[in-house]
Amino acid sequence: MRDLIEAYGGRRRLAAGCRRVCEKPAFSLGVISVILLNAVLLGVETYSGLSVEYGVLLHSAERFCVAAFSLEMLIRLGAHIDRPKAFFRDPWNVFDLLVVSSAFVPFLRENTTLLRLLRLARVLRTAQFMPQLRVLLVAVGRSLPGTVSFLFVGALILYVYAMIGWISFAGHDPEHYGSLGRAGLTLFLLMTLEGLGDAVHAGLAVSPFSIIYYASYVLLASFVLVNVLIGVVLNALEEAREMEEEANRTEQVTAWQSAGRAVPEGADELRLRIAAVRSALDDMEAQLDPSSEAAPAMTASPSPARTSVGAR
Repeated sequence: MRDLIEAYGGRRRLAAGCRRVCEKPAFSLGVISVILLNAVLLGVETYSGLSVEYGVLLHSAERFCVAAFSLEMLIRLGAHIDRPKAFFRDPWNVFDLLVVSSAFVPFLRENTTLLRLLRLARVLRTAQFMPQLRVLLVAVGRSLPGTVSFLFVGALILYVYAMIGWISFAGHDPEHYGSLGRAGLTLFLLMTLEGLGDAVHAGLAVSPFSIIYYASYVLLASFVLVNVLIGVVLNALEEAREMEEEANRTEQVTAWQSAGRAVPEGADELRLRIAAVRSALDDMEAQLDPSSEAAPAMTASPSPARTSVGAR
């Protein structure tokens, strides 16, 4: 039991030290600098002349980036050694771990194309240290279901109008409406309002009712659908911001408890209960730790905490 308590206390001290390192601005600045250096190296390697002339230097810089990323990941893993599940609950931590560890996989390390793609993925790790960029990326991910629905509705409208355009204008304008594919491509380009004036003039030469065709299409495709897509993205962005704020509040409560500080009254009831349980576990560990100053007093007389608990 004593060995177990000492081991747990050692993990807590290691985690606290690693967290202090991770919370320093210099740590984040150093990681971002290495990420940008990795991006610059990828760009330089696209020039064959520079790649041949400075091949040794570029290879050494790449090994330095791998070593720096590995050290960073070890420190971040050490910060969660007392609660490892919390590390894997964060998708960004899992993403970073996969990207960094991929450099040590034999098959990936020998495949030049895959290795470059994985090195390119390291650039996305800047989101880990930029909260606003992280919110935007999360919003993009959460907007995917709504975007798929938008694409389905847009494809349906495009198909219907392409068929109508092929029936109405194929004989007069085969270059743009000669087939379903050409009509669909023409209408897809018109969705951006590019060349709309020329298309309307060409349609009026065929029939004056073509203005209804183009006006209704532009109204549905360029205004209604685009505004729907904007609404989907804004809704996902709001949800991503709420998730980020919730994660920040949870981290603050954990940091307060790790530092032995009281949780403010603004925290909700569930967090207060969690904080109380953690505080009780810390007190129990301090009482059972033989190296603490309270150990002699415990053997001589019951502690006030135990007395109050018994009274309750």
